[in-house]
Amino acid sequence: MKQQIGLIGVGLMGHGIARNVLKHGYPLTVVEHPGNQPLDELLRGGARAVRTARELAVESDVVILCVTGSPEVEAVLTGEEGVLSGLKGNAIVVDCSTAVPESTARMARLVEAAGGRFVDAPMTRGAREAHEGRLNLLVGATPELFAEIRPVLACFAENITRVGDVGAGHSMKLLHNYVSLGTIALLSEAVACAKRSGVDVAVLADVLANGGGGGAALNRLRPFLETGDTSALPFHMANAFKDLSYYSAMAKGVDAAHAIAAAVTDTYRGAVADAGAHCPVLKLADVLIAAPTGDDDGSLAASAMQPESRS
Repeated sequence: MKQQIGLIGVGLMGHGIARNVLKHGYPLTVVEHPGNQPLDELLRGGARAVRTARELAVESDVVILCVTGSPEVEAVLTGEEGVLSGLKGNAIVVDCSTAVPESTARMARLVEAAGGRFVDAPMTRGAREAHEGRLNLLVGATPELFAEIRPVLACFAENITRVGDVGAGHSMKLLHNYVSLGTIALLSEAVACAKRSGVDVAVLADVLANGGGGGAALNRLRPFLETGDTSALPFHMANAFKDLSYYSAMAKGVDAAHAIAAAVTDTYRGAVADAGAHCPVLKLADVLIAAPTGDDDGSLAASAMQPESRS
């Protein structure tokens, strides 16, 4: 008999996870919430909806969390009608959110104290891949627990990588998103400068692709530069700012260098203020053009014109 799965967070990503869990024959319970995508397809497929996380936890062998971040995870687990108030003994909580590792460690301890087990399994890729069952998962778990939970994760992911013990998944996700979103910011600032300098952005993209600037970030950005299409990265400024804030907190917590991270975080903070929380990340270049920093005092240009000293 297959495990009973509970899923909390049936948004753009969670809906795809849910439909693939059902597709693979697992019984599924979800929590009703105003932020959910429509549940009709899932209910027709055999899912059951309940009102609270506690009701879901009481009957679930595996509880999957697909919510925004650490505050939401903590609320879902520890609230008055939260998961921990009804968790079955030996149940597995799988956190697919993007979260702060320090919070992850605390939540894992609480789950274990309640008689359960905890896995962090944040996702990369987007809603389309969730719908198709082709997500990437970065899993923090013991080798034994990883082997046990992998068949469930394989319902909705094609690349499932154990990156370490509990907390390592969320650490790896923040590292991944810092590099990914940081590169988008770097390219966007270059594009903004190119447009203000009269440089052909299409030619710039070709030069970067054939030189040292090619890669996944440019491949995602090019359709927007060419046609205004943002579908290659359906990610909003608010989520980018949140993830980079989490990364900066992680870096500070381990006393790692984070000066570049601070600058990138400030860039996305400004984009949220100037363009709104739901502005697509791929529009960052346009946001930067519309809201220049205004802090150029000419000193860099002046120093650049000084004769080069030779030894």
